[in-house]
Amino acid sequence: MQGEVEDSSLPNNALPNTNAINRVKNSSKVIYKFSRPHTIKGTILASFMGVARALIENPGKISVSLVPRAIIGLIALLCGNAYIVGINQIYDVKIDEINKPFLPIAAKQLSTRNAWILVISCLFTGVSIVKTQFSSQIFKLYMIGVLLGTIYSVPPFQFKRFPILAGVTIACVRGFLLNFGVFYAVREALSIPFTWNPVVTFLASFMTVFASVIAVTKDLPDIEGDKKYNIDTFAAKYGVETIANGATASLSLAYLVAISLPFLLPGSFNKIPMIMGHLSPLIYFLWSRSKLNPTSMTSIKGFYKAIWNMFYFEYCIYPFI
Repeated sequence: MQGEVEDSSLPNNALPNTNAINRVKNSSKVIYKFSRPHTIKGTILASFMGVARALIENPGKISVSLVPRAIIGLIALLCGNAYIVGINQIYDVKIDEINKPFLPIAAKQLSTRNAWILVISCLFTGVSIVKTQFSSQIFKLYMIGVLLGTIYSVPPFQFKRFPILAGVTIACVRGFLLNFGVFYAVREALSIPFTWNPVVTFLASFMTVFASVIAVTKDLPDIEGDKKYNIDTFAAKYGVETIANGATASLSLAYLVAISLPFLLPGSFNKIPMIMGHLSPLIYFLWSRSKLNPTSMTSIKGFYKAIWNMFYFEYCIYPFI
């Protein structure tokens, strides 16, 4: 009898703990989805590889003491990223119910109130870190990024409604500010004056072009909802085929320029990583374009994913070019 009483009591004692653990897991999944993981990956890669590039150029400055500063800098960037994508989901919830019903607010997994708590917390944390831990120049760059990310989504500005302004905004934040800001911050931490060099100039320019392409192609899977709510994107206006052709032409040209640079600027780049590191993704991209079916949403999403894969890969080869 004693054994039976103990056995029967175990589930009752364990149930509250199990429920609590499940709630934490579910909440973590929702927050992770809310943060738009593919953008988080890009931010993390840009940060790590920007640091790696700066240290490779200045190996004598490598020190364990840099680690805490790098970590808090990454936290600030991730908070800024989460704020920008979060504010976009808050104001785009009706459109997301059609285009991206899996997102937390649209899927009723996250209330608008809690979404606001998350984005304001991320904004406050990110701004506080940069204000107190970095120079005024880095703080200005960070605030420009936050401001652009805000007016992209928030009325009455809502730059996302205007294709050219939307493209310029995303290109500036994810293309230029992120890469320039990380490299500048690392050199500042190393007590080295900032100077442009061919590799940094190339990456900032190349990723600005890349971010511009992402700014346009990101709307390919969203045509239905954008048309319904009169969001005049290039994708909604010109269709999948035209946008895919434009993206292919733009990125192909950018990759061909990258492949030619070691010959045009001898000694400025490591030839083999620069050439093979851009020829391979170019071939992969052209293959992805050949597989695109403009009437299949699965195919369209696959094409867009291929562009992000190339975006990630560029950061992976950055320290070696």
